[in-house]
Amino acid sequence: MRRINPSRFQVATRGTGREINSRIVLNLVRTHQPISRADLARTMGLGRGAVSLIVNDLLKRRLIFEGATGETVRGRKPTFLYIDSRRRAVVAADIRVTETFVMLADLLGKPLTGVIAFPTVRDPKALVETLAARIKALLAEHPEVDACDGIGVVVPGMVEHSTMTVLHAPTLGWRNVNLREPLLAATGLSVQIENSGRACALAQMWALRADTAPAAGDLVFVSVSDGLGVGVIMNGEVLRGRHNIAGEFGHVPLSLDGPRCACGSNGCWEAYVSNRATLARYFGRPLTHASGPEDATHRQFTIEDLIARARASDAKAVAALDTTARYLGLGLASVINALDPARVFIGGEITLAWDLIEGTVRAAVAERTLTPAAAGTDIRPVAASEYPRLQGAAALVAAPAFAAPVVA
Repeated sequence: MRRINPSRFQVATRGTGREINSRIVLNLVRTHQPISRADLARTMGLGRGAVSLIVNDLLKRRLIFEGATGETVRGRKPTFLYIDSRRRAVVAADIRVTETFVMLADLLGKPLTGVIAFPTVRDPKALVETLAARIKALLAEHPEVDACDGIGVVVPGMVEHSTMTVLHAPTLGWRNVNLREPLLAATGLSVQIENSGRACALAQMWALRADTAPAAGDLVFVSVSDGLGVGVIMNGEVLRGRHNIAGEFGHVPLSLDGPRCACGSNGCWEAYVSNRATLARYFGRPLTHASGPEDATHRQFTIEDLIARARASDAKAVAALDTTARYLGLGLASVINALDPARVFIGGEITLAWDLIEGTVRAAVAERTLTPAAAGTDIRPVAASEYPRLQGAAALVAAPAFAAPVVA
């Protein structure tokens, strides 16, 4: 018998149906804007009067606004509706072991500013101080933003969902770190914190248009950076698990005798495919996780530099990328065998080389998946220029406004 967690539900009231319908309208406007009241009524199978009541309420709450007027052969011209993201923003922050990235996004997750970056300070207190100062400066530089709805932060580690405590971030050396309260106190803004892989998966699900096939709700996002983050969406929900570690495929071993991972174990998938692993492979040095003289020597040489050398026919760079691609495919096969998702998204700088590595990745997937159908699972790169981790951070703040409540 399946156990039900009562904290996931709220008791239905007289207003629950209206709230659910309001969220449905919001999502239809988000995914189809510009859209008219008449089109909303047809899509929802409701009368125009009922839809107008919902729309008028959303207009009063400034969640949507009326824009251009459409053309019609006869009758009243339709007025199109849009999500009201004018002069409102969210802050998106992506904390990585080497650098932290920040930008402003609108309520649909679209960038409003360029991305700023600064070196990540390992001490949480110092990092919060630096991050808060950068956020305040960014908002001050954009006075056209009247309101900031909050800060979304993604981290390379496991996060406890209710308190948003960073339980364990191996690459940062963090355990049980509270970033939320200090950052809230320093900025006065609400703060949402999540594992980077899960946030990317949430943003990808949120980005799918309403006319996408239902099976698209089951997806996996694999974020390759200094580490390896994996987010899983099953039946339209983010998979977290009892102890907030569901989906941590990055720490499933490919070999018990493999390189040492930042988590302390040997042979984790992350230790074979992260940017650090690829660079270590190129330079012919062991994978290390602590900053030191050797790390400083190669700090200015990035995965983008390695990809550029591979495109220039540097044999060592080509070999390093090809090995990473094979290990990436072998790990993806395990994910596919375990979860059987409709599609897998790949994010991170490695996607800059997708045309170079795709064949090797797919061959490794086909080698280890259990059926030909599984081998044909849809695998899609998400361009690094789309900043999927920052999109995920923005979605942490913006997406809940569009989510219908789970009711009992």
